Amino acid sequence: MIDHSDVQAAARRVAGRVRRTPMIEVEPDPLAPAGRMWLKLELTQHTGSFKARGAFNHILAAREEGRLPETGVVAASGGNAGLAFAYAAARAGVPAEVYVPETAPAVKVARLRALGAAVVQVGTRYAEAQEAATKRAADTGALFCHAYDLPEVCAGQGTLGAEVLEQTGGEVDTVLLAIGGGGLMAGVATALEGRARVVGVEPVTIPTLERALHAGRPVDVEVSGIAADSLGATRLGEIAFAVASRTGVRPVLVTDEAIIEARRFVWEEYRLVVEHGTATAVAALRSGAYRPAPGERVVVVLCGANTDPSDLA
Repeated sequence: MIDHSDVQAAARRVAGRVRRTPMIEVEPDPLAPAGRMWLKLELTQHTGSFKARGAFNHILAAREEGRLPETGVVAASGGNAGLAFAYAAARAGVPAEVYVPETAPAVKVARLRALGAAVVQVGTRYAEAQEAATKRAADTGALFCHAYDLPEVCAGQGTLGAEVLEQTGGEVDTVLLAIGGGGLMAGVATALEGRARVVGVEPVTIPTLERALHAGRPVDVEVSGIAADSLGATRLGEIAFAVASRTGVRPVLVTDEAIIEARRFVWEEYRLVVEHGTATAVAALRSGAYRPAPGERVVVVLCGANTDPSDLA
């Protein structure tokens, strides 16, 4: 479990290491019927996604506590978390080894190698890469970096929520964000607790939050669909489930068709290239799966941009 103090500690720790990403206010129509709306441009973060926040917090916290070995770090990732851990490890002066599924986009694998990480491709699902990475960390003594279910990782992601409050002057009612394993949701919901609500948007083909809340615990789900490369966690994290239950995070499901349309809309309307996983949050508004109340003040997190833009031309 994490709380406000963990997010505050993360903010101090990663200050100067991560970017304070911009927010732009946009016209509510056609994205929403009324109120004010902002896009949080986290796609401009180091390595192209929010993951750098949690990666830095985890690695720097381990160094502070004497838990960062010379053997470096081992991570499992569909791509974005691996990029973030490789980036943070390089700046901490330790090696990184990243395990990814064989289905990971080539653009992400190439970037991992460019950051100096040793890349190992295993299996077709994130869970298989994670199992191999866990064993490797145990064998070598390296620091294991879970993509979304470590307290320091979740607290680091929560610094995004703290920025949203500062940038809006606290004048925000709802934050929409995409959910895979739930690390971003856990951190942001913690940062916003008592101030604003979080709506977690996920593909109908990977309903980790919706199924967990229904079952009363995280459960395995089948993984498929257009956003599986970045939202393809087999189950919601334990920390994310605890935070979602505590803070009342609402799940919303969207179709692949809605995600594809939303991604193209973001390009055509704002000239921003985002991943299908990122477009999932926008799809909730575009498809009507989430309808803001009149006057509702909404922030939509555009969380990543590691994608092939060729199909947007």
